[in-house]
Amino acid sequence: MVHFVGAGSGAVDLITVRGQRLLQQADVVIYAGSLVNPALLENCKEGCEIHDSAKMTLEEVIAVMEQAEQAGKTTVRLHTGDSSIYGAVREQFDQLIERGIEYDVCPGVSAFCGAASSLKTEYTLPDVSQTVIITRAAGRTPVPERESIRALAAHQATMVLFLSTSLTEKLQRELLEGGYPGDTPVAVVYKATWPDEKIFRCTVDTLHQTVTENGLTKTSLIVVGRCMGEHYLRSLLYHPGFTTEFREATQ
Repeated sequence: MVHFVGAGSGAVDLITVRGQRLLQQADVVIYAGSLVNPALLENCKEGCEIHDSAKMTLEEVIAVMEQAEQAGKTTVRLHTGDSSIYGAVREQFDQLIERGIEYDVCPGVSAFCGAASSLKTEYTLPDVSQTVIITRAAGRTPVPERESIRALAAHQATMVLFLSTSLTEKLQRELLEGGYPGDTPVAVVYKATWPDEKIFRCTVDTLHQTVTENGLTKTSLIVVGRCMGEHYLRSLLYHPGFTTEFREATQ
């Protein structure tokens, strides 16, 4: 059996209870060494075989899983955050299905959730934005033209950008050309929820300058949107004048 486990956004105690249990029981662990907090490996039992996938190809990862399966061992594939977002897991699933190897998935706390907690920000504020766009700027990995930053920016929704810190000159230009006003709040969160986390606040107009001046090149998340501003409407759910199935309006 292979368990795909989301390691969480960085802090060791943000792995789920289920994920920690699977990690403790694993005979083989393949972890994303460039992104996963190595302190999580302290959960592994003595004698657990550990592989750093940062140095491996897909074929090598699958070979380790296949060998473990043939030996009757349990494998944990430990991905950063939640494996469903930029986790490159579909190609692993397909390879396992082809080989008749069973697998399951344990969700994790994504970095976009970790960043929101660090920023103490609600992404979906009434009258501001009810949509969160999770995307990335086009770099070595292309992005479909219909999902270009310029096209998505037209919505002026809350936007969370992964894997884009080294591309902020072009990113800033496309955010502006797409429709975000230059004074739209931006936060760049370096290593969200890790012990050495840093937060840099700026605007769309000053995004590239902020990233450049602070030497940010990777492991940073960029949040764009007026959800970090001052204006929003009170939620109707808890308004005394709003009736729900659980209570009657009192005003």
